Amino acid sequence: MTAPASDASSSAAFAPAVEARLATARQVADAVLFEGYVLYPYRASAAKNRLRWQFGVLVPPAWSARGGEHSFQQTECLMEPRPGANLAVEVRFLHARRRTVQRVLPDGGFETVPGLHLDDRILVPWDEGVEERVELTVPVAGLAGEGVAVPFTRPARRETEPVLDGEGRTAGRLLRRRGEISGVVRLSAAELDGPYRTTRLTAVVENTCDWVPGPGGDRDAALAHSLLASHLLLCLDRGAFLSMTGPPEWAKGAVAACRNLRTWPVLAGEPGRTDLVLSSPIILEDHPAIAPESPGALYDATEIDEILALRTAALTDEEKREARGTDERAAAVVELADTMPAEVLERLHGAVRSLREATGPAPQEDPLAPFAPCDHGTARPDTPWWDPGGDTGVDPEHDRVVVDGAALGAGSRVVLRPGLRRSDAQDLFLHGRTALVEAVLHDVDGGVHLAVTVEGDPGADIRREQGRFLYFQPDEVEPLETA
Repeated sequence: MTAPASDASSSAAFAPAVEARLATARQVADAVLFEGYVLYPYRASAAKNRLRWQFGVLVPPAWSARGGEHSFQQTECLMEPRPGANLAVEVRFLHARRRTVQRVLPDGGFETVPGLHLDDRILVPWDEGVEERVELTVPVAGLAGEGVAVPFTRPARRETEPVLDGEGRTAGRLLRRRGEISGVVRLSAAELDGPYRTTRLTAVVENTCDWVPGPGGDRDAALAHSLLASHLLLCLDRGAFLSMTGPPEWAKGAVAACRNLRTWPVLAGEPGRTDLVLSSPIILEDHPAIAPESPGALYDATEIDEILALRTAALTDEEKREARGTDERAAAVVELADTMPAEVLERLHGAVRSLREATGPAPQEDPLAPFAPCDHGTARPDTPWWDPGGDTGVDPEHDRVVVDGAALGAGSRVVLRPGLRRSDAQDLFLHGRTALVEAVLHDVDGGVHLAVTVEGDPGADIRREQGRFLYFQPDEVEPLETA
């Protein structure tokens, strides 16, 4: 029931129907697997890329005994299996592969160097992550009592890869080493008392490697024998899981009694699906999904795609050479940023996921249906940003307010004089700038605010189209002229 120790992503252990269901959840699972794998600016020399592997790290027991990190993770969730149901389990983790760079010597030998400069990249020492999977399918009926324990092993390996220069001559080689990893997956299930037939599933993934740190042993040495970014995919071929974040009322007590250690189980796959669970070391919501606007993996998922793409494209040629030599995935990010079409970059600027009344029922139709892209790729609603029928007592586009004897309204020009409240550090940069009044707004407390766009701002047209203005009170502006 254990998958072969290989780099391949083979899922031959699963029936085709189960494999198809798991495939729908793997895109998000891949994001978990490579979360923080290599951070901007995607170079091994960057300080934040020197301390790696922060999520889902299961270290050897001997290293765990020293404190700080753990050798196992435990998932508990509730399920309602049908008679004869089978449970498919996929444990996913990265296996650290330590890469050493060597250059060729005149006599044909090799010597280890801190870097190897080639025309298109600079190869440097680096720990690569090789994806590993442990796949098994067990009948739910066989999980009662002590359940089952399935051991797995990934042997130590040593590999070499020649490095050729631009003319096809051997310039050096890459020496890659992996330490041995061993572990066990423990599965058990217990039926709960209650009005409905519900079962608590317990899944433990544990590192059982017998590696012992030497006198000079450190975390880097332990990582070679650790499960990195480890997480679980669970799939029932007949039956359903209960949501752990939004369970039905009758199941809330049983959900609260579940003990999850260093994992967070959520429903996975398409919305509405209940036969899949992703148990992740990162807190997620039910049915997590990759944003459709995302052009590709950037491995720095806590950041914003647009910012990362722009910053990566702005790296110097030398910085990009080092990034390309750091890791194949980093090289792919640089290539993605350098070749991203303008229309793809533009769609990263923001997206509306849903619009509904805060106190009203959730819409039954597609919440994006009323929106259609305009000529510039920006979603434009079929109603104005202000609803004239909502309050006939105010009209932002025609209301006016008197400031220093001048009636200001939409189209008036003013000088910004913020500072009385100093509520925003940006005010220091706007003091003395001229601006165009776009609307006069009234808040629920009777206060008046001027929505403005700064003259000379290259983004003024976008702000105006999206209704994203800067706001000042009447005593923070001086009239220049009226429209």
